[in-house]
Amino acid sequence: MDLIETMDERGVVTLTLNRPQRRNALDPALIRHMTETLRRLDESPAARLVLLSGAGGNFCAGGDIESMKRAAAAAREENEEDALALGKMYDVLDQLSKPTVAVVQGAAFGGGMGLIACCDIALAAKSAKFCLSEVRLGLVPAVVGPYLVRAIGGRATRALALSAEIVGADCALQIGLVHEIAHDGGLLAARDRIVEALLLGAPGAQADVKRLVRICEDRAPGASLLKETARLLALRRASAEGVEGLSGFLEKRRPDWRAPCEV
Repeated sequence: MDLIETMDERGVVTLTLNRPQRRNALDPALIRHMTETLRRLDESPAARLVLLSGAGGNFCAGGDIESMKRAAAAAREENEEDALALGKMYDVLDQLSKPTVAVVQGAAFGGGMGLIACCDIALAAKSAKFCLSEVRLGLVPAVVGPYLVRAIGGRATRALALSAEIVGADCALQIGLVHEIAHDGGLLAARDRIVEALLLGAPGAQADVKRLVRICEDRAPGASLLKETARLLALRRASAEGVEGLSGFLEKRRPDWRAPCEV
């Protein structure tokens, strides 16, 4: 099984890339399983948030070299379809309505950095290593490029992609690829703290936060954006979650997000 899925009673889903012998490199089968699983989870009201990790001490070493070599030898249409499938996986992860958290240890190379850039929150072990190694294989980090440029900016992407230098967690934190570094042995505690914080939020509101960021990105404040954001605020205040959340605050109790509400 190349992808292990678990969900606890709180709705916390853990997806573990499970190709440790290949440092969890992405091959067509794993890409397909990831895409199908993420789409199903997006539609599942039971799933509250998604944790993404890797088995065997590494996060993800990027694309599987043997699989890429086979794709290169295929007809052009087949080669492009293979690349498009990879891009669709990143898009589904990026657009997921649930909060997503990358829990990174060991190697996060190439496409593994793309997975991190698509997640809402990224935690890394102090010993984690990051690299965009594609140019040393005669390739480019093409389908992950848009997500990396958005996450760390064009200048940092150029520096890492051109040099293919391996950098540590401190650099990843500095450029904004990860949000927090945990000393080795403390990564799970950091993960659990973030999970608890995320579970305090309303599921529908969290989905709308992600929509809000998408509509605000690369747009200057103005009349059109003001109208969209004001409408979103008004809808949220009148929603079942909004009513429950405001009532819970005034009544000095924790809101019950398990109550029926629109998501």
